[in-house]
Amino acid sequence: MRPPSEAERARLNELFAELCAIESPFGHEEAVSARVEAELRSYGLEVQRDAFGNVLSRIPGPDGAPTILLCAHLDTVTNHGPIEPVVVDGGWENARDDILGADNKAAVAVMLIAAARAAAEPAPAGLELLFTLQEENALAGAKAFDVSTLRSDFGYVYDSATPIGEIVVASPTYYRFEASFHGRAAHAGIRPEDGRSAIAAASRAIAGMRLGRLDEETTANIGTIRGGVGGTNVVPERCEILGEARSLDDAKVEAVVAEMIDAVHTAANDPAGDVDADVNVQRLFQGYRHRPDSPAVRAAEVALRASGYEPSHILSGGGADANAFEVDGFHCVCLANGTERNHEPTERVCVDALEGMLVVTYALLDAVAAA
Repeated sequence: MRPPSEAERARLNELFAELCAIESPFGHEEAVSARVEAELRSYGLEVQRDAFGNVLSRIPGPDGAPTILLCAHLDTVTNHGPIEPVVVDGGWENARDDILGADNKAAVAVMLIAAARAAAEPAPAGLELLFTLQEENALAGAKAFDVSTLRSDFGYVYDSATPIGEIVVASPTYYRFEASFHGRAAHAGIRPEDGRSAIAAASRAIAGMRLGRLDEETTANIGTIRGGVGGTNVVPERCEILGEARSLDDAKVEAVVAEMIDAVHTAANDPAGDVDADVNVQRLFQGYRHRPDSPAVRAAEVALRASGYEPSHILSGGGADANAFEVDGFHCVCLANGTERNHEPTERVCVDALEGMLVVTYALLDAVAAA
């Protein structure tokens, strides 16, 4: 397919900024979902929604040509005010100190512009376009989607905030960890010896855990601690901690989770302040490893080289909708899209990277059709 025209590049940037300005924290994607559906219908395409609200549209290819899935999520992490996309030093940023939403609206915009061309003129391969909800909520939309309804041979998710050219060939299994400590309240100044501090027990538990990067495949973190009554004169009877563990190796992550549970019970039973503790652990998504010679990986390599990028295989510590699809038996590869510092108030994406992924998308259709 021919490279993007100047009109397509201009429209891509315009649409990207418009989408970012539509606030869509997970669970509240109604406005951006409606906007994407309207855009697809303006191209003359039919749009379907599943029971969860995921948006699917199809563009047939030539007779006998393969079909591929392109997927992006419509939600973002929570923002704390209006989003004002602006270009600074060649890249899109939020004029406010907050997320931009390039994760994953850079991919959404690219997919829509590619759909506009594929709907208007013959494409070398068929396209299925899936826009999921609540990816930031442990891949909820992708988990709810029925992959058996797809007609594609395999798919791609543009959802790794790393330089274009990187192909995610392994992603971790991810466990969420929650522990609740139940002590006994008492006046902190008059009879503290009668109290049993849940916060102190939680602190002992955290101190007994291995956190951070444990090895090249494994990480663990405590992200939230909450408890007390908002004052200083009561020994706190309740405290909760929330954390996670991830690894590319299932045995390693299960061992880390077991260590975290042991740390909680050891801290709760400490004679210095015996408290009760409840632990809840959930596996939120399963990891995967791709064969480096799989058709989807090889087509991505061909497309990236044709677009001027040198492909490389990476191991990721993050998850994406591809994790849910792989578990359900649908082969899906996560590609880097050149966004930067996702989930951070300094999030940005270079205009060159945004436009570069449109080039990659057109090349990907060529590569799949030629394979």
